[in-house]
Amino acid sequence: MVLTIARQLRRLLLKGVNMTGKIKSVLVLGLGKVGSMAAGLLQETGFEVTGADMNDAAGMPFPVEKFNIKDSFDGKMLSKFDAVVSCLPYNFNTDLAAAAHELGIHYFDLTEDVKTTQAIIQMSDTAKRVMAPQCGLAPGFIAIVGAALAKAFDRIRSIKLRVGALPQHPTGLLGYAFNWSPEGVVNEYLNDCEVIEDGIHKWVSPLEWLETIVIGGVQLEAFTTSGGLGTMCDTYMGRVQNLDYKTIRYPGHATLMNFYFHELLMRENRTRAGEILVHAKPQVNEDVVYVHVSVEGWKGGVLSREEFVRAYYPLEIAGHKWRAISWTTASSVCAVIEMVSNGILPGKGLLKQEEIPLSEFLKTKNGRRFVCEPTERPSIMM
Repeated sequence: MVLTIARQLRRLLLKGVNMTGKIKSVLVLGLGKVGSMAAGLLQETGFEVTGADMNDAAGMPFPVEKFNIKDSFDGKMLSKFDAVVSCLPYNFNTDLAAAAHELGIHYFDLTEDVKTTQAIIQMSDTAKRVMAPQCGLAPGFIAIVGAALAKAFDRIRSIKLRVGALPQHPTGLLGYAFNWSPEGVVNEYLNDCEVIEDGIHKWVSPLEWLETIVIGGVQLEAFTTSGGLGTMCDTYMGRVQNLDYKTIRYPGHATLMNFYFHELLMRENRTRAGEILVHAKPQVNEDVVYVHVSVEGWKGGVLSREEFVRAYYPLEIAGHKWRAISWTTASSVCAVIEMVSNGILPGKGLLKQEEIPLSEFLKTKNGRRFVCEPTERPSIMM
């Protein structure tokens, strides 16, 4: 598979590769909800964008080529790209990253999968350009915020990261709608979760450590899920007593998902489990993304707590209304690409999300969409 993808990408990228760190042209692979938006935002930001997808994608404001990663590729595509953005399912990203590494171009993705990230980290030691996995919402933006809050403390007791993408008007017992990849959600619900507890690095079970959270008067629950911390355990080991990530849902969700996956044994067929859930709970347009980050520690010997709490809603961007989960995820990766291209971030090697300065992130054209008061709806961005 690695060789097949490398051959395909070589046709796209090898001719005329820009050997400077500046990013001018970008290839976006996977034009689903997030991929098509990321490509559009990058074009509006000033990048030369080409999209690629296994399906016909008519009506896009940028060139699109047909690209089926599962099969041999025989289409002719533009050849001069400085960066690749993968918006494909996580299971394709290791091979794509290997191909980008071989070609010496920048690589960005949205993966939450721990094994995929570990493989990319290994490649990054010899990378000629940036290897930047986990550039979405969680992991991604959530780590940028957590690290920014943590810098204010002399000594850190805990960093708690919480994110949830939910329907604004939930129905049924699950109170959920699949506005995100079913493969990704099932992966997060079933894979072990990395944490630091009492100064010790651990792996714990998903759908556990249930807690209650209230944001803007809305009662919610949060529980452990896989992948949301990205590389933060490595970064903060020895510097923090407790570090964990949890997914936010409406009350009762965790109990039902535990029943579904474990008592009904749906964990034995992840693909089928995802298909059933999407059929029962299809996507909705009116969604909300909750972000709840808290850091506790000591400043000048005094124990205190800092919080970043937001509720992000759908936005109208360039005449089109985008779901909250789509624009938050796409804007995050696009902001990071802006910062790499502008030289604000390093142009080579592994890029950890927690190393990205929040203040600079929020100054970018795409990052400024995250600027709003707690639980306030962001202004419409034209």
